[in-house]
Amino acid sequence: MGILDIEVWGKDSKKHEERLDTCKVDISALPLKQANCLELPLDSCLGVLLMLVTLTPCAGVSISDLCVCPLADPSERKQISQRYCLQNSLKDVKDVGILQVKVLKAVDLLAADFSGKSDPFCLLELGNDRLQTHTIYKNLNPEWNKVFTFPIKDIHDVLEVTVFDEDGDKPPDFLGKVAIPLLSIRDGQPNCYVLKNKDLEQAFKGVIYLEMDLIYNPIKASIRTFAPREKRFVEDIRKLSKKILSRDVDRVKRITMAIWNTIQFLKSCFQWESTLRSAIAFVVFLVTVWNFELYMIPLALLMIFVYNFIRPMKGKASSILDSQESTDIDDEEDEDDKESEKKGFIERIYMVQDIVSTVQNILEELASFGERIKNTFNWTVPFLSSLACLILAAATITLYFIPLRYIILIWGINKFTKKLRNPYSIDNNEILDFLSRVPSDVQKVQYAELKLCSSHSPLRKKRSAL
Repeated sequence: MGILDIEVWGKDSKKHEERLDTCKVDISALPLKQANCLELPLDSCLGVLLMLVTLTPCAGVSISDLCVCPLADPSERKQISQRYCLQNSLKDVKDVGILQVKVLKAVDLLAADFSGKSDPFCLLELGNDRLQTHTIYKNLNPEWNKVFTFPIKDIHDVLEVTVFDEDGDKPPDFLGKVAIPLLSIRDGQPNCYVLKNKDLEQAFKGVIYLEMDLIYNPIKASIRTFAPREKRFVEDIRKLSKKILSRDVDRVKRITMAIWNTIQFLKSCFQWESTLRSAIAFVVFLVTVWNFELYMIPLALLMIFVYNFIRPMKGKASSILDSQESTDIDDEEDEDDKESEKKGFIERIYMVQDIVSTVQNILEELASFGERIKNTFNWTVPFLSSLACLILAAATITLYFIPLRYIILIWGINKFTKKLRNPYSIDNNEILDFLSRVPSDVQKVQYAELKLCSSHSPLRKKRSAL
């Protein structure tokens, strides 16, 4: 609690960063648990920085040894479980739960030093919380035996565990990584995870042993699902890659082909290419239109969930295999730049690069959006699909008993008065917020747990791990 120093930076298309100005704010004078809207004048140039600052005490983040494990104490575990029981579902809705991670050891890590050893440490990231172990020097089989506790703000967050090699004043070398969705955690069981490469798409060298405990309130988790997802403060910058671009084009092509095949199927019904199929379609059309009521729309969507839940899960494995292409993505830029090239030519290169990068990002968003809709109906995440079924069932009952004009009236009043009731509320779309929690096909591959026997892939040289 004291003076918060703020820097304003600018970045141009050449990836060049420049500090524009600074300002300061005394946060010790601000009240706790209250949104404070501040207009801070910049120190050396015109302009102000508009900020919304809320001081919230952070509870639950801790590092300890195995002998001081918080959830190992029965009385403390009971107290924490009581805090997240169903009776307290409407108290402090943002406090969804608590996660305890025991980082036990790693085995058979990559040798990053010339001596044939490594100096490994482990970094754990959950949302914007980052904790790390101590470094164990000259060891390929380190035992950390540390316990990390994280507060859960979103049950759909992913725990990322990365092993690095400490390299003095230089940036640490990458030794492997795993990503574990919170909803896939098996409580209280020691698990062996095969380390993956940076892109989380192929096995790397070594395994890591973790034991996790998760306590959360399902009501709070469901409410949080329809709120905007917290943005990561530190994110890897997506670089232009021919392989990623090709993969995203293929993903969009698959979705487009599925839509096209559906349209062609409907056309074939009108063209009577198959008499039986067209006759059945015609009868279904007449019956549906004659008896149609608005509540049948969510009911039909609910039937799709039921059908996908009952039918054999034969399509899921193939969708993962389809996404498991283009695993090694190498950076091939900046090698052709020479000092003798003219500045105007380099400017055009950067401009074309930015345009292609923007296209790549748009294709990524389009493909992910279509895959998330598909994975919602495919029960990829049972929690989310169950929540969607509950919402659709409630919508069916509501539309059956309540006239549509009343529902639109309530929706409009809520939208118009939202800013009046809470001036600092973030405008959001609940459906898009829900879909943002559903993994795409690429994320399904990244989050999939590899079997131990599959880890014996060809080892990469240290150059590829840097």
